[in-house]
Formats: sequence, C-alpha cells, structure tokens
Amino acid sequence: MEPFLDIDLPLADRRDGKVRVSYALPPADGEDRRLFVTTDRLSAFDRVIAGVPYKGQVLNQLAAWWFSHTADIVPNHVLSVPDPNVLVARAATPLPVEVIVRGYITGVTSTSLWQQYADGAREIYGHRFPDGLLKNTVLPNALVTPTTKGGADGAAVHDVPLTVAEVAQRGLVPHRLWGEVVEAALMLVRRGQEKAAEAGLILADTKYEFGTAADGSLLLIDEMHTPDSSRYWVTDSYEARLAAGEEPESLDKEVVRRALLAAGYRGDGEPPTLDPDVWTETTRRYVHAYERLTGSTFEPGAYPVQPRIMENLRDVSL
Repeated sequence: MEPFLDIDLPLADRRDGKVRVSYALPPADGEDRRLFVTTDRLSAFDRVIAGVPYKGQVLNQLAAWWFSHTADIVPNHVLSVPDPNVLVARAATPLPVEVIVRGYITGVTSTSLWQQYADGAREIYGHRFPDGLLKNTVLPNALVTPTTKGGADGAAVHDVPLTVAEVAQRGLVPHRLWGEVVEAALMLVRRGQEKAAEAGLILADTKYEFGTAADGSLLLIDEMHTPDSSRYWVTDSYEARLAAGEEPESLDKEVVRRALLAAGYRGDGEPPTLDPDVWTETTRRYVHAYERLTGSTFEPGAYPVQPRIMENLRDVSL
C-alpha cells in the first residue's frame, strides 16, 4: 500500500507543514476556519523522512480524542472531523514557540534533555540538573522547555532551545499570555499522564502548540498527545528494561530516530534507506497507542485517501 503523502484540494491559501496541509475555508457563524489534512508523512530531525501507512489517520483521530478530553482545561481549535484524516478548525494565529513538557530525562536529538545532559550541560532550558542522573528516569517535576525556530541551514530550520523566562523577555509571547500557556501546558500534561497511566502507558514527554483566536484568546492547536508529538512507554516493561540498561518499550517514532542514528544520520543531507520492517513496526506502534489510549478498535480508512476525503467533504460548507 502506498502511503498518503499529499493532497490537492480546490481551496484557497494552501499552507504546507512537515505532516499537515491546510487550506482556508469560508467563515461560518462569524468565525474564520481552516481545513487541516494530516498525511502519512513522518518527520525526524526536522526533516520528512518517509511515509507510513495509516499514520495520518491515527494522528488526526487520536488528536481529536485528546482535544475532546482536555477542552475543560483550555479551549482548542477543533470544530469537526469530517474524515479520518481531516480536521475543520477555528483559524488561529500560532504563537512562535513550541512548548515541550518533559517528565523524564531522555531523548536522542540535540534539543533533548538527555543529549544535552550527556554532553556535559547541567543548566538546560534554565533548569539546573545534578550530576549522576540516568537516562530515561523520572524527573521530580514536569519541566516546561520551550523552543522556537531559527537558523535555516539551507534545507531545514532547526529548533532553538529557550528558557521559560526568555520567551517573554524576547517578546516572543506577551508576558501574561505566556503565563497562561505555561499553566495550561502543565495541566495538560498531568491530564495526559493520568489517561496514559489508565492505559498502561507512561507519557514521558510531549509537545504542545498554542495560538490565539481573532479575539486574542488562547487556543490549543495543531495536535496533542499523539505518537508524533509525544513519547509513550509501556509501563509493564519499563522498570525491567531500565534495570537492564535497555531503552523503554515505546509506542512512538523513537524507533525511527534510533534507526536513523544507527545509520549515522542526524538530519544533514539525504536520509538513509531504512529496512521496511522499521515502517511496518512504526505503523503497528501508532495503531497500538491509539487503541490503548482511546479504548477503541482502530478502523482503517480506505486507500487511496484523496478520493475518500473528497467524498466526505461533500457535506462540508466549503
């Protein structure tokens, strides 16, 4: 099966992200709207690496599930989900900061806590860390570690670490609004950890994106608590693997990052060709995460995806 990598819709103001394509929709009930299509593209090290069948559907439907289970904490942009890969949302102005909340010291990328700590840093994202920490162990408290985009190197724009204080100091987000963001992010991760624990999973870290509506109010946007934006570990095997010095059993795209690192790739140049089993296993992990978290059986949508989307959008006011 060929993965769903792109779409062409007869709509205005197309915008392309690494995974999502969005279009402007006519206003409805006085609100500007956008239509988001989540493809099967998988990114790592700030680059699109490959396409993974059903990944887009998992991301879209799981994000919608999480949005519905956290709307009491902070409003989000969701209006409807007319297709397994499509979200109709309130238009928002994204804040120029990604909000990563980390409950464990882990990771392999240059912006991860563990990689910076292993390289000798002890002051990271404005937080002080003691000597002697071990990879993949829990932190005393969840930490907000913001990043913003910077420094294009020709083909990629990489995440630049910030401290919580620097976000407002640099004028990236107004002070009061940034306070709302930090408070919401910590509440969201607590809800995520609670729900993950009920599913026998550990939410080790996650990324949120926020924006503002036309009236200036805060909105949670993009995606949340998906295997793309979060690190999920299986609770039952965590302690034994940690004691054995092994990586946790994960239900996210960390298997892809590790395969790329094993091939000597860190984001520069063309990505290497990975074993097909890597992509099969990635699909399995994403689907398994969806089913454990939602308690629902994953029902694969029909491929090819674009004709299905076009059919399902017939009743949407375009």
